[in-house]
Amino acid sequence: MYSKILSGTLHGVEGRLITVEADVSDGLPVFNMVGFLASEVREASERVRTALKNSGYLLPPKRVTVNLSPADVRKEGSVFDLPISIALLAAYGYLPSESLKDILLIGELSLNGDILGVRGVLPIVDYARKQNIKTLILPYDNRKEASVIPGMEIYGAKSLKQVVDHFLCNHMMEAEKMSEDKEDNCSFSMDFSDVKGQKILKRATEIAVSGMHNILYLGPPGAGKSMIAKRIPTIMPSLSYEESIEITKIYSVNGMLDPEEGLIKRRPFRMPHHSITAQALIGGGKVPKPGEISLAHHGVLFLDEFLEFQKNIIEMMRQPLEDGKITISRLQGSYTFPCEFMLVAAMNPCPCGYYPDLSRCHCTRPQIERYLKKISEPMLDRMDMNVSVHKMKYDELYGDHKEESSLKVKERVLAAQAVQKKRLAPFGIRFNSQIPSNLLEEVCYLGSEERNLRKEIFENYQLSARGSAKVLKVARTIADLDHSEPVKCNHIWEALTYRMSDFYQGGGVE
Repeated sequence: MYSKILSGTLHGVEGRLITVEADVSDGLPVFNMVGFLASEVREASERVRTALKNSGYLLPPKRVTVNLSPADVRKEGSVFDLPISIALLAAYGYLPSESLKDILLIGELSLNGDILGVRGVLPIVDYARKQNIKTLILPYDNRKEASVIPGMEIYGAKSLKQVVDHFLCNHMMEAEKMSEDKEDNCSFSMDFSDVKGQKILKRATEIAVSGMHNILYLGPPGAGKSMIAKRIPTIMPSLSYEESIEITKIYSVNGMLDPEEGLIKRRPFRMPHHSITAQALIGGGKVPKPGEISLAHHGVLFLDEFLEFQKNIIEMMRQPLEDGKITISRLQGSYTFPCEFMLVAAMNPCPCGYYPDLSRCHCTRPQIERYLKKISEPMLDRMDMNVSVHKMKYDELYGDHKEESSLKVKERVLAAQAVQKKRLAPFGIRFNSQIPSNLLEEVCYLGSEERNLRKEIFENYQLSARGSAKVLKVARTIADLDHSEPVKCNHIWEALTYRMSDFYQGGGVE
């Protein structure tokens, strides 16, 4: 007898449908599996036969052929165990084949017939919805993740026997209800008010978050660079439902979701160690998976001790920073992962960290120059803002000063982003940092005085075309925070100060 059932697989962070066909016929007992299979899929034959036996289903010796189509798509992972088992039971006559129509199954089987959770469920469920498939049976541990997609009938199964009973209508499983909680109701243990002094640093960070600009902090150890970077999520807006889906897909593919949680409701804040490999940061592997830059999608990627990262790894981020995505090519195809993130980097001005305090710094000029050259000018050019962070004074640190809370700063950030959203919606972008060069003149309203100032700055400070555009984008964000529709001279000057801070491009070394 012949039977077939639907399943799914991953390609990057997107799903694909796979048809699992089973044919049982007379002949020499054999179990053949075909369809461009990875080794872990071929091993499913042993898991499936043992799981069926231990679940009480004895399969007479027959000639069994299982095909996973389409044949030009490589099948990887353990998600096909459950659909292969059900297709076999239908082919042997244990289940009516008509009951398997328009139902998608995924899940890994243990040898005793339990269904184990798998990664990458959400992209498969979302793709199934687009293909008008509404009913899915999947591992119980993945039920919350799958139920975030509206209009789907999701059944979380714990065992193979439970699935068979469901198809036989003996003990019907209950469909998982869609989670309605889409808001970020989580509180933060940190607050902007924890950071004493450093007004310029706080102001620059507020501007950077408002326009989602990349920012570089440069200063001695203990000045507050890492402290304020870790508090950036407290002033960022909550995720929209669409953004949550995009982020949750990435974490699902990497197997990083909590089984009891559905959507990721908080913007990512990723802080990899400087010993990270290129593959872990950018993404890749034999079967490409998203790296840290994709895990930071719609959030923050914080690279502390920036110059301690390998130079080639830093340079690899240049293209993703421009394009908002990374494409990895392999023999079996190309994989594209989204990576629209805000890059926050912190670095010291010299190997010991204390330059220009010559009472503490004993680095030679060649040492400092060599250290600063670990980051190239093309990479520096992609940083919208860079801020010099100076050592704290006693009165700043221990004085009786009341600092602004994250809530107050967030109100201004939200107001500025609301203006951007309204202005940029016709162009399909959300933040000032994303404005393409051909729209700068239209979006940034400059009078004759401002145009003359822009020309003067471009010529006197020898800015590149990209650098000049980034100054204007930051000035646009400052104007939005200032509730000003036109970009004025004072906005441009302030944006320039964040472009040409101390030690920028090796400056400040004497």
